[in-house]
Amino acid sequence: MDFPILFEDDAFFAINKPPGVVVNNAESVKGETVQDWAAARMTNAEWQMTNENKDFIERAGIVHRIDKETSGILLIAKNPASFIELQRQFKERLIHKTYLALTHGKIVPREGEIRAPVGRLPWNKERFGIVPGGKESVTQYTVISSQKSEVTGDDVSFVELRPETGRTHQIRVHLKYINHPILGDYLYAGRKTSRDDRTYIPRVMLHAWKLVCLHPVTGEPVAIEAPIPDDIKSVYPGI
Repeated sequence: MDFPILFEDDAFFAINKPPGVVVNNAESVKGETVQDWAAARMTNAEWQMTNENKDFIERAGIVHRIDKETSGILLIAKNPASFIELQRQFKERLIHKTYLALTHGKIVPREGEIRAPVGRLPWNKERFGIVPGGKESVTQYTVISSQKSEVTGDDVSFVELRPETGRTHQIRVHLKYINHPILGDYLYAGRKTSRDDRTYIPRVMLHAWKLVCLHPVTGEPVAIEAPIPDDIKSVYPGI
């Protein structure tokens, strides 16, 4: 397993994660993960674990996560100091992320804000939703274009999304909330819709496209972009 490197220096690097690859190790995960790959690549893996670098080593430097079926940018630190600094930026909302998605239907208005609290569903701990007492969640969106897809036969919107908060499944839940779920979303598009989607769409059509962070050493802005994957282009020609 290998991944395209989008940016790299002595402090951290960014990969373009393909869909279908799990980021972090877990008992329920079979097969190689990004964490396995990153751990094998680390030059400082022989360091003795301490309280200061424990999280860095256990996560193999992986600063954040994206879903298995989501493609795009993932940041990996090369040392504990960079790891801590980049995590701080995520926590304090200093990192700006832009996603692309293909959604069901024509979204109106074509630009707006989705503000709704996201939390685990009490009756299904594997899924998230808009729930009372959920965590504050905000997603800005802009519809780039809408057209009838030759693949699906239905109206599809090509959407740019800018999450201001980083809740688990936030974008997927928010798009479901406004009745425009992501194509191929087996968790949130609805049973019949997701079953129909999966006859011609291989995964959740969501891509972590752009990211701007502050360099963990110099403090200068670093802008990273992951090319739009071919599977999204095949469902929505003309991108």
